[in-house]
Amino acid sequence: MDGAGVDRKALEALFGWYEAIGVDAVVLDAPVDRFRAPSPAAPSIDRRSPTRLPAGEAPPAAPLAAPSVSGERSRGSEVDEVMQARAEAARAATLEDLHRILDQFEGCALRQTARQLVFSDGNPAGRLMLIGEAPGREEDAQGKPFVGRSGQLLDRMLAAIGLDRSTAYIANVVPWRPPGNRTPSPLETEICKPFIARQIELAEPDVLVFLGGAAAKAITGSTEGILRARGKWSTYRAGGREIACMATLHPAYLLRQPAQKRLAWRDFLAIRNRLEGAE
Repeated sequence: MDGAGVDRKALEALFGWYEAIGVDAVVLDAPVDRFRAPSPAAPSIDRRSPTRLPAGEAPPAAPLAAPSVSGERSRGSEVDEVMQARAEAARAATLEDLHRILDQFEGCALRQTARQLVFSDGNPAGRLMLIGEAPGREEDAQGKPFVGRSGQLLDRMLAAIGLDRSTAYIANVVPWRPPGNRTPSPLETEICKPFIARQIELAEPDVLVFLGGAAAKAITGSTEGILRARGKWSTYRAGGREIACMATLHPAYLLRQPAQKRLAWRDFLAIRNRLEGAE
């Protein structure tokens, strides 16, 4: 303990834990609507000894609180952010352009809490493109998708069908890590969708694989649970092309449920067969 009675090592450990779970601000005990204009305080009334008013004089009216416009502003702002994302994504003529545009894009609040943009990994000329939902802590630190434990499992799954990161292209729907690895909000996903859609168009894969139900839902609008949706081929249209696509189980899910690896193995065999048949 130092002179102030604080255990420095314990404090550093606590702050390290806060950083790991995504704490980035101190909040009050009760929420504050900062869009609501402050209203003057109502006059204090002592009910034990009411004040008598002169004859004919009406009591003062209570001040009216300013109406809240936070909801209206929020909805308008959300539409503007999505429209801005669509316009910015459409400007990209190459993947390099898209990377640069995303790196400068400020319309998604996640970039304020993430360490860096996680754009892609692997070979953009590869015939197979795999897409997850969002980066985690390791991905945020290294700036590449699927480099943690789930990424190591994904590498083994690719190797099992004769592929690796030199022959496949990997990205996420949301390219910034949500604080504490939480699920991206619907708005955050909607803002990022135009960029991943353009990324698919520019990469031009022959086969598209969604890693997990969240990625499949975001890109195709599928409402099926992943255990029902996985292993089924469908078509994704991008830039005038039709791309064979399939959803499979996310590697992070397989780490929690190793018995389900048999289902993922079936899916990857089907992916290999599809690639061989498309040659």
